Amino acid sequence: MTCVHAAHTAARSGLFNCHSCGLLVRRTSMAGRVHVRCPRCGARLHFRKPNSITRTWALVIAAFIFYIPANLLPVTVTTYLGSTQSDTIMSGVIFFMQTGSWGIALIIFVASIVVPIAKLTALSGLLLSVQRRSSWRPEERTRLYRITEVVGRWSMLDVFVVTVLVALVRLGYLSTIVAGRGIVFFAAVVVLTMIAAMTFDPRLIWDALEKNDESIAH
Repeated sequence: MTCVHAAHTAARSGLFNCHSCGLLVRRTSMAGRVHVRCPRCGARLHFRKPNSITRTWALVIAAFIFYIPANLLPVTVTTYLGSTQSDTIMSGVIFFMQTGSWGIALIIFVASIVVPIAKLTALSGLLLSVQRRSSWRPEERTRLYRITEVVGRWSMLDVFVVTVLVALVRLGYLSTIVAGRGIVFFAAVVVLTMIAAMTFDPRLIWDALEKNDESIAH
């Protein structure tokens, strides 16, 4: 029989890690209380983020749904000499490519198309691996989560570009640019994925690994 020594974690030691201020609180010092709260900042304490998987799945699915109209609906509506042109994210990328602005086209393509899809795919993969209690490459999965959390906020770049265009392009009555409905859905996708990354608890990756070790040890 193989004996596997489980890692000595804060949860095994009866220690709460406050999500607000980072204070470690021993569970025995809070005995008898219905709701355990941090003695320093008063935040509710949990060994793990409550309903992390359910909440993250709900946010990821909602982001997938909003991502469809975000790409189909126009993000900008340009009126020039009475002629109106609506541009989606992809048509905007093609426009910058045709005008020779390859750098801007690449930035918008990566920030508005590649990053959101990559982030949603990564979060979905992490959720599935945790639900299946996978022990495959926990270090790499944790690193993937950290990258997803940091890089995801740059998806807001397309919203900033539209905002700058609307603010700067004012050529009297000859030309006007207004934000289209697509930008609202795209901003919703960015916000939802950012919240999804915050609600996901990466410690669940290691919890699944420890449970597998315990089953082997027994």
